[in-house]
Amino acid sequence: MRLIDEEYTRHPFYGRGQMTNWLNSQGHHVNPKRVRLLMQKMGIQAIYPKRKTSITNKEHKIFPYLLREMKIEYPNQVWATDITYIRMHPGWLYLVAIMDWYSRYVISWELSNTMDVGFCLAAMGAALAKHKPDILNSDQASQFTSRDFTGMLETAGVRISMDGRGRVYDNIFIERLWRTVKYEEVYLHDYESIREAKELLNEYFGFYNEERFHSSLNKKTPAAVYFGGKI
Repeated sequence: MRLIDEEYTRHPFYGRGQMTNWLNSQGHHVNPKRVRLLMQKMGIQAIYPKRKTSITNKEHKIFPYLLREMKIEYPNQVWATDITYIRMHPGWLYLVAIMDWYSRYVISWELSNTMDVGFCLAAMGAALAKHKPDILNSDQASQFTSRDFTGMLETAGVRISMDGRGRVYDNIFIERLWRTVKYEEVYLHDYESIREAKELLNEYFGFYNEERFHSSLNKKTPAAVYFGGKI
C-alpha cells in the first residue's frame, strides 16, 4: 500500500492495470484483482474519475458545484476541504484540511484513525471559530454530505458547493496541497504514533503557511496573502 500511495501521488492517472504493471516491474508480483482491492481500500482511482477517500451516501443531500467560471478575488471567498490518507508505521491515518482557495492558506486540519465524521466537524469548527467563508467546496464524500456537517455550514451562513462526480479538477488546489504535503513531509518520515504524526504535521503546516513561498502567489507565502489580502 505504501508503494501504491507513492506511485499514485507521482502518477494519479494510473488505474488498476497500470499500477499492476508498475508493481510487477519493481519485483512485486501481484495480480490486478489484488491491486484493485488495495486501491479500493485506500479510496483512490485513476484521475479520470474523481479520486475518492470515502464513499458517498445516497441518502445524503448533494449540493451543486458553485465555482464554475467564478473569479476568486479575495481571502475567505471560497474555502475547500478534502480528506487524504497519511501513512504511518504501521498502518494509516486520515487527514482532513480546510484551505482558503485564494491564498492557499491552511486554516485548520485534523488527524483521525477512523473515517467517522467527527474529525471533519472538529476541523470545520476550528476554522469557523477564526473566520467564515462565503462558500465551502468539497467532494461528495459521506463526511461532507452528512447532515451534521452541512448543518454546521448552513447555521454559519456558508453556501455549500460540491464537486461534480468524476471531476477531479473541481477541487484542484487542495489536491495539489496533498501532493505537496506528502512529498515535503510524509514521505520523509515514518511516523511511529499518532502523536508523532500530529507533531510533525503541525510543524510542517506552520512552515507551509508562514515560510513556503508560492510562485502562483507572486512568490509570497500563504499567510502573507491570506492576512494581507492581495497576491
